[in-house]
Amino acid sequence: MTSPHDLFIDGQWRPASDGRRFPVHDPADGSELAQFAAATEADCLDAVDAAADALAGWAATPPRQRSELLRACFEILTAERETFAALITAENGKAYADALGEAAYAAEFFRWFAEEAVRIGGDFRLSPSGDKTIVVRREPIGVSILVTPWNFPAAMATRKIAPALAAGCSVVLKPAGQTPLTAAYVVEVLHRVGVPAGVVNLVTPVHAGPAVRAMLHHPAVRKLSFTGSTEVGRLLLREAADQVISPSMELGGNAPFVVLPGADVVAAVEGAMVAKMRNGGSACTAANRFYVHSSLIDDFTSRIAQAMKSVTMGPGKDHRNELGALVSPEERDKVAGLVDRAVGEGATLTLGGEPTAVGAFYPPTVLTDVKHGSEINQTEIFGPVTAIVEFTNVDEAVRMANDTVYGLIAYVYGDPTRALSVAQRLDAGMVAVNRGVLSDPAAPFGGTKQSGLGREGSSEGILEFLEEKYIGIEV
Repeated sequence: MTSPHDLFIDGQWRPASDGRRFPVHDPADGSELAQFAAATEADCLDAVDAAADALAGWAATPPRQRSELLRACFEILTAERETFAALITAENGKAYADALGEAAYAAEFFRWFAEEAVRIGGDFRLSPSGDKTIVVRREPIGVSILVTPWNFPAAMATRKIAPALAAGCSVVLKPAGQTPLTAAYVVEVLHRVGVPAGVVNLVTPVHAGPAVRAMLHHPAVRKLSFTGSTEVGRLLLREAADQVISPSMELGGNAPFVVLPGADVVAAVEGAMVAKMRNGGSACTAANRFYVHSSLIDDFTSRIAQAMKSVTMGPGKDHRNELGALVSPEERDKVAGLVDRAVGEGATLTLGGEPTAVGAFYPPTVLTDVKHGSEINQTEIFGPVTAIVEFTNVDEAVRMANDTVYGLIAYVYGDPTRALSVAQRLDAGMVAVNRGVLSDPAAPFGGTKQSGLGREGSSEGILEFLEEKYIGIEV
């Protein structure tokens, strides 16, 4: 299991300009995995300069050539999937099965956008007045800053890098400080297949805010693609506004999971376990608020508590464990605080609720008698906690599900016709009907309200990195 521990700028691995490094830890036991280069603001600006210098050449590279490089990345990541997953587990803490799934998902973005690279369209038509031919070209938007989180350190990087490169953009990747090794591995694969120097750059500043701010004020930068919290997203939008930089934002979520009267409870619990426990609950798509009809709540609660109780928790490197550590003790303590305060507000602790003394582990937890509008109901938990709210009529459930500033994803279980009707009333960018997982490289990923701007994946994903140019030709 190897990965570079340095910055990658203009085709070269190099230490920080001042020589500083920061530790990367295994959250399962706190052990140090590596000392990674701590980029200075000057290093970050060097990376932007390198991307700017490489842009014209990469934009002029034939789409088929770009496509074949992306396809080569897919082939390598697929062949090295087990190594890739082990690296993700080591620094993120997630269970190996989750990491293996992420490794495959991350690779798929290279395959999907390898195919999209050769299908960038445009338009050609006669003007209504007949005086000119209207030609519309789609061209790369330019140097792009990509900022990714720790919860899916591989997939969130490839979901941005792949469409940017397919479109002809050059990029600077700034991964989360907790998980730089995975990002470095992805960049190393891109370097290995022959992506030209300067097209992909990697920087890892310890003080991310000032460094990203400096990059966003570089005159060459034209695009910001960010995945992270809504709070940080708001700050970055303000910074992007100074240079009128195009923003793509995949922000926070607070996903409702609605179990309608007459739903198949066994299927609903199976779906809930996937929607809640994928990545240990540390996912913006994780089911967060469970709204269960009063006629089913006892059965649903009993079954999901039993299912959660059967989950094996322990270090992700032990492949038998189904729930690994959270990314840090701070994240563990945040989840524990939410649960403790929920109990203080009147929720009933049906299962779990006791963090371990060693490692950033938090056990599968079930809360019942949760009140709509309580803190835990309004907060993105990012942990293995199921918080159940009872409802008595469907209109009430829809109102509560929509009663949030977030609108990333929602889940509905019930008779297909009724569930589809409810899905159409939910204010979310994505709705899963009778299934617990929805993400797919071929589908547009993104939310409404304060869950973000723009879409990733699908044919829409590459459009985020393209601009339209209109050319009028005299007839």
